[in-house]
Amino acid sequence: MTDSTSATPDYTIGFSESILQHLRRHTADTHAAHLLPYLKSGLRVLDLGCGPGTLSIGLAEAIAPGELYGVDMEPSQVDLARSIAEAGGYDNTTFQVGDVTELSFDDDSFDVVHGHSILAHVPDTQAVLVEAKRVLKPGGLVSIREWILEGSFLAPDFEIIGDAWSTLAELITADDGHPNIGRDLKRHLLEAGFTDVRPAASFTSYTTTDDVGYIARVIEGWFLSADVRASATAYGVATQQHLDNLEHALKRWMSHPSAFGAVAYGEVIAHKPQR
Repeated sequence: MTDSTSATPDYTIGFSESILQHLRRHTADTHAAHLLPYLKSGLRVLDLGCGPGTLSIGLAEAIAPGELYGVDMEPSQVDLARSIAEAGGYDNTTFQVGDVTELSFDDDSFDVVHGHSILAHVPDTQAVLVEAKRVLKPGGLVSIREWILEGSFLAPDFEIIGDAWSTLAELITADDGHPNIGRDLKRHLLEAGFTDVRPAASFTSYTTTDDVGYIARVIEGWFLSADVRASATAYGVATQQHLDNLEHALKRWMSHPSAFGAVAYGEVIAHKPQR
């Protein structure tokens, strides 16, 4: 499933309607809270793997009238980001199709480079970080937030739902991705030559009845879809019977009064060295 012409692989998660609805809920407040205190008016920011741009426009608002550039490998996502920005009047944004391992920007171009759930899907982690460092101005800031799927959960588990996280991790690994890279961000940033590396961790939680119903529908609409079932069985990471059992457990979880879930992330702030 990897594109041999690029260091950027096919996006394991895909672009189903369930996933697009999920991505549209990503905002700067919910998914880049660790970065917002560092942003100020007038900065020039690059958002790697911007997707539909709902997170990007929050960054753009924080730095206005500074410039926000978003890059994504998927043309349909770039088109969607442009339309969302235009509808919201965010005229300080520019979105373009691009490869995060071969950025089209000049050296020393940005004050901040941001990425959310991007390194998990790119085989060559250092290729992304080297490019991020290249386009940052000396002293510029990089902000990365990535999955730690091993720390994610739905509870109660019914002694099976945890297998869904393991299956997802195996699918991402089969696409040469890194499903738990969030726990290794400090090491990767140090190896790339960044300084003042500040790692942390956080959860995106699903606690209310509406939240539980929402994330259950995302899981059912994507993870238990015919396409993902076919991939899981083709890779040998799950059988159809096991996936049927997971679907039954998910329905039990969604209606359970104590249902609670959370996705674990590692996050890091670091700087490009001053010359």
